Amino acid sequence: MTAFAYHPAASVAEAVSLLGRYGEDAQMLAGGTSLMLLNRLGFLDVEHVIGLHGIAELHGITREASGTTAIGALTTLREIERAPETVPALAEAVRQVATVRIRNQATLGGNLAHADPAQDPPPMLMALGATAHVAGPGGERAIPVSELFTGYLETALEPDELLVRVSVPAPPPTARAGYLKFLPRTKDDFATVSVAGFADVADGRVTDVRVALGSVASTPVRAVRVEEAVRGAAADTCDIAEAAEAVRTAIAPATDARGSAEYKADMAVVCVRRLLSRLLHGRSEGR
Repeated sequence: MTAFAYHPAASVAEAVSLLGRYGEDAQMLAGGTSLMLLNRLGFLDVEHVIGLHGIAELHGITREASGTTAIGALTTLREIERAPETVPALAEAVRQVATVRIRNQATLGGNLAHADPAQDPPPMLMALGATAHVAGPGGERAIPVSELFTGYLETALEPDELLVRVSVPAPPPTARAGYLKFLPRTKDDFATVSVAGFADVADGRVTDVRVALGSVASTPVRAVRVEEAVRGAAADTCDIAEAAEAVRTAIAPATDARGSAEYKADMAVVCVRRLLSRLLHGRSEGR
């Protein structure tokens, strides 16, 4: 493990200033579950670490007047899990991250900034239409979470920008959302395939739908063709099996210890079909 200089920041402005001062030689420390492991393994050559834990505005979950839920970047996954009434589908997803010990330490902002395509929260936030808010020298800007990930472990954040919060819009009362994680090994492992979905069904018709997947490409992905096949259809008669097959156009899985590329593609179809059945029909499909 390499030695580094530690700089605790007391405000977002101070953290941004430190990022500007040390540039690419700096890393931000949120929960530390990824940063410290990568440093210990020698994958990061860190000279300066900017501690964010003391920045009060980065903590907590609040419900805004519009109904939008704002989640501070340093809010732990365990805090989200233990407040399921705020964003139930997100709580469902983070509950499946590793172990309680990890969820007590890991933060939502750190999870997103790490940009591992196998993580659980990103697809769910994409399906929910969430927005990441980042601060930099020029102030704040908003990035849809669906546009946040640009490559493996890479995001759209500039080197001197800091993710400060995530906002999740209030869903219509007719909407459902959910998360399905497939993994044949231990429950604390990364998913072989994960699928997050959102569907608004009004008067028996699918008025809106979003489907996102993890572990099937170098970034989390939206299954746009699946969405197009379902949007506007009658929920009771929609050909879910045919729509699920369209997920193959959105993914590019790699063969690894969790399965071959072909196996992952097949399981992506199965998982999308099962989740759509749950969202549109309110039941689980066992096939």
